[in-house]
Parts: sequence; structure tokens; C-alpha cells
Amino acid sequence: MQSYLAYKRFGKHARAQYERDEKRAEAIERGNAENAGSGQDQSPDSRDPERAEQPGRSDEKDDRDKEEEEEEGMERNNTLATIHTSQSFGTRMGHAMTGIEVRELSKEMTRRRTRASGRTNTSDKAPEREKVFVVGYESESDILNPHNWSYGTRILATIMIAWIGFIVGFASSVDSAALTQAAEEFGVSEVTESLATGLFLVGFGFGALFAGPISETVGRNPVYIVTLAVYMIWIMASALAPNIGAQLVFRFLAGFFGSTPLTCAGGSISDLWDPMERVFAFPVFANAAFMGPIFGPVVGGFVGQSSLVSWRWCEWITLIISGAILIMVILFQPETFAPILLKWKATHLRKITGDNRYVAEVEIRADPFWKRLLHALYRPFILTAREPIVILFALYLTVVYIILFTFLDGYTYIFGRTYGFSEGITGLSFLGIGIGLCFASLWVPLIHHWAKRDLAIAREKYGPNARNPPEKRLWFAMLGAPAVPISLFWMGWTNYKSVSYWNALVASVLFGYGILCIFISSYQYIIDSYEMYAASALASLTLIRYVAAGGMVEVGIPFYENLGVHWTLTILGIISTLMVPVPYAFYRYGPKIRSWSKYAANVDE
Repeated sequence: MQSYLAYKRFGKHARAQYERDEKRAEAIERGNAENAGSGQDQSPDSRDPERAEQPGRSDEKDDRDKEEEEEEGMERNNTLATIHTSQSFGTRMGHAMTGIEVRELSKEMTRRRTRASGRTNTSDKAPEREKVFVVGYESESDILNPHNWSYGTRILATIMIAWIGFIVGFASSVDSAALTQAAEEFGVSEVTESLATGLFLVGFGFGALFAGPISETVGRNPVYIVTLAVYMIWIMASALAPNIGAQLVFRFLAGFFGSTPLTCAGGSISDLWDPMERVFAFPVFANAAFMGPIFGPVVGGFVGQSSLVSWRWCEWITLIISGAILIMVILFQPETFAPILLKWKATHLRKITGDNRYVAEVEIRADPFWKRLLHALYRPFILTAREPIVILFALYLTVVYIILFTFLDGYTYIFGRTYGFSEGITGLSFLGIGIGLCFASLWVPLIHHWAKRDLAIAREKYGPNARNPPEKRLWFAMLGAPAVPISLFWMGWTNYKSVSYWNALVASVLFGYGILCIFISSYQYIIDSYEMYAASALASLTLIRYVAAGGMVEVGIPFYENLGVHWTLTILGIISTLMVPVPYAFYRYGPKIRSWSKYAANVDE
């Protein structure tokens, strides 16, 4: 709905801009004709009536300012003055409109446009190069640009994205809390039934490879809406599954289509917020993305122990919440992807002018969709193999996710067997991690202050276009990385009946705090480091960590069963300790590492 309304708004604004520029172009053209007929020199003020209507300009500005104004006026208006009068008014308008770039296409792109438009080339020779009018925003303050939308609109859009991330995360873990009941109904072991969670996570990883290139072709909103609707179909199928085989297939497919936020959310947030604003905006999504897997066991635990409803209500509850979120997305979520928005504007300008040369950048890109999809499928593996930044952060997040998702099985041993907690109360224990996630967000104002301070220093030294290097995104991780191994050692070494369960709960708060700090820094560092290749780099992170986490869910039960809580958490704590130096090393040596990379941006202060 919002996308449709935005499309109509683009039509109104495109017509208004065209009418404004048309009047200006006609006025300039009349001035050119009059001056050419009288033989008078053409000053910038005489060529532009809007400038001529401002008396006393020379009295208000010094000589240097007046020179700059004259140069600006000449640059803006000389285009029309130099176009030959035999050219059509449509061509002159294409040159005159603000926010329009006149570009000459290569022969190959001209040939593609000819084929796409259904035109035939009567000559045997290759078609000549074609000039097109590439549509952009009218100015940097254009209200059609998502960065210039009101705070209320952008905050609402961010919350919608966060809700999608929440519900697919919720779906990934809710079944794990009713493991025993599902296994009994299907007549399989709990390890086999845990595949329902493991395969959902594996589906997450593989689905992320496809969401990115599709969203860059049709926009963010269609991908969110369509994939969320298809994901709901497979969630419903999982609730109706007649046997374990059907359930596992349906859960994998639900995960595959539910992976969209993992790939598209970072891009959507970048569409809406500038790099400084993302210090506040990204933690909103990050909190929701982690709260989902935390609240899944809370709900699933009480469903599992209930005598009133079946374990299948884990899926029905997920379906109901997903449906509510889908309705809100359809009604309130606007399209945010700039190339698609500009494509809408180009479409309207073609209708208004009858001139097919108005195109958006996305309509003349060199690579067709299937080629970009192929790149999206193999580039993540190339980045994983060649890029130390991707390798190390993928490993770090993999460790974090392995620990988090093995807790889905492990909390039964940590709280259920040690302290005698019921299924519902064991699920409720996950709220400790959720509280820790909230504590991580307390750093946001301080880190925003540091980022503003460093940006001001950088611009003072290197000019107004300078920006903070990606390493400044690592503050969250450096403040939170040690918390993960500390929490695991604390939880593991105090897990005795003689020690209060509050020790483990407080340790879980520290764990939640640490994992969110690592996640926020990892995602933002990858986005800032790889820029145009960020989608592929994030797909690498998503694929690796979710496939690994899905596999570890399967070994979680034997792990805790055979080694016990103390040794299991000690081993996980040692592994996470080995990863702690990663953000500090990249903060110190990141610029040098990026300089070796073929894909990373070399951005320094």
C-alpha cells in the first residue's frame, strides 16, 4: 500500500518538476532568441529570469561571491545556449532538467535497449550509440530521497524491518522448546527431532544468497512481502506435517524463504539512514534479530509443557504473529531502495514527455539479472576464500551463533537437570540473554558522541567529504568481546545444585550483552569496508554462521549429554576466548589489511 502511494507521489513530483523546468527552459530559450536577434551579449542574469528578479545582488555580495554566482549561472544555463536550435524541445528539456545526467550508451547497451523496447534495426550494421537522460534526485534535499524523509516515517520503516527480523528469528527456535513432545508424536529420538531447528537454520544460510540480487532488481518491499508470505505457507505446512520427513522438508523451506531480513535488512537501513544515523538505527534491528531466537523458547517451553494444546501450536503461534507482521508491512512499509525509486520517477517522466530516453541507472546497468544472480552465488565463496576480514568475522559470528543455538538444547541441562526447572521455566530463563541485549544498547549515545567527534576531526584535516574509517565501527565489539568467554566460564563453573541458579542467570545477561556488541560491530564494519560488495560479504557471514549453527544444533544434545555442562561450557569458552582479539586487531591493523584487499574500500580518516 505504502509503495503504491509512494509511486503515485513520484508521479506528482515528477510532473511538478517537469513543469517548473519546462517554464525555465522556455524562458531561457526566449531570452536566447531575443539576444541572438538583437546581437546583445548574454549575461547570466539576463539568461535566467529568476536571477534577474533579484535586485541589489551585487550590493549584498563581495566580488568573489559575485564571480562564483556568475560561474554557477553559466554552468547551469549554458547547456541550453549551446544546443543547436534544430534539436527537438524534448532533447533540450532532457539537457535542462535538474537531476538529469545526459549519458551516451555503449553500442552493446544501445543494442540491448533496442531489443528490450521491441524496436527493429533495419541496418545490418551495429546500432549507433544512443544518448539517454539518466534520472536522479532533483537535489540533495529532494524529499523523494529516503534519507530526507521525516524521522517518523524512517523510524516506522526501521521498526517494520526489525519486526520481520524478530519473527523469523522466533520461528528458528520456537520448536526446540517442544522437542520432547514432537519426538514422541513422530516416534523418533530427540536428536532426530532437533533437525527441525537445524535444517531451518541451514535454510536461512542458503536463502540469503538469493535475496540480495533479487531485492536489487525488484526492490526491497516485494522481496519482504513475497518471501514472508511464502515462508508463512511452509510454517503452516510444518504445523500440519504428518511425519518427521515432511516436517523437516517444510522447516528447511520455511528457513530458506525466511532468510530475507538477514540479507536485505542492512541494505534497507542504509537506504534510510546516513552513516552517522546508523549508529542509532542499526541496534534497533540487531536487538530484534536476537530477541526472536530468545523469545522462541520462552513461548515454546510453555506450549510444550501444556496439556491443553499440542506442540504444533508452536507453529500456529508463529503463523499468527507472522500474519500480523505481514499485514503491517503491506500497509505501512514503504519502498526504500533508491534505484527502484528513481526507476519509478523515470517511468513517470517517460509518460509525461512521451520520450523513452528517460531512464534510471538500474535500467541501463551492464549486467542482466541472471548474471548478477550468478555473481551473488559465487562471490560470497570468493570473498570467504580470499578476504581475511570476511574469514575472521565469519568465524567470530559462527562461534557466537553456535553457542547461542546450542543453548536451545543446553538450557535443558543447565537449568532443567541441575535445578529441576520445568520446560516453561527453562524457556523463561532465556530472558536473561534478552536483558543483556538491552544493556548493549546503552553504549549507543556514547559511541555516537565518539563518532561525531572523530568525524569532525577528520573533516577538519581532510576536508568536508571526509568520513570515519570502518574501524570506528569496532567500538561495540571491543567493549563487549570479553564478556562472552567470561559469561561461559562463569556459567559453567558455577553450575551446581549447591550454587544459586541466579549465578547462571546473571552470567546469561553478560552473554547477551557480549553477543549483541559483536553482531553490531561485525555487520557495520563489513558494510563500511565492502560498500558495493557488502551484500556478498554479508551473504558469506550469513551462510557460514547459520549452516554451522544448524549443524551444531544436532550435536548439542550429545555434547551436553556426554561431556556435561562444566566441560561443554568450558570448551565453548576457550573457543570464544581465541576470537576475542579479532576486533582489537582489526582496529589496529584494519587500514593495512583493507589495502591488500581487491574488494574492500580503502577509506581512511
